[in-house]
Amino acid sequence: MRSCQNVPMEIEGFARGIRLFNAGEFFEAHEVWEDVWRVAPEPERKFLQGLIQIAVAFHHRSTGNLVGAASLMDRGARNLSQYADEFGGIELNALLIVITEWQRALKQMGPLPPLPRVELLEC
Repeated sequence: MRSCQNVPMEIEGFARGIRLFNAGEFFEAHEVWEDVWRVAPEPERKFLQGLIQIAVAFHHRSTGNLVGAASLMDRGARNLSQYADEFGGIELNALLIVITEWQRALKQMGPLPPLPRVELLEC
């Protein structure tokens, strides 16, 4: 069994945001994660900021704002890449691989990969 260190303090809201994100409810996920972010200590704050930016990027993409989507995706990926492969109770490396595929697709106007999922570690 994996060790789940650095799980945000407000785990219920964090997990709810993950469920919303995985359901494609990106705006709602961002709203829930912002509530968690407001009360989180460092280093979780920057981590949560990255997740929020990724959620907003996908919300922008869903409304046709591809420039905003690409910009926020870049910032979110940059923030998340500062953390270990498994951080905050999620498989961060797997998420970043999919985000990299999305960044490439948005820049090259190529076919879009499947939507990312945030996978919780079994703790």
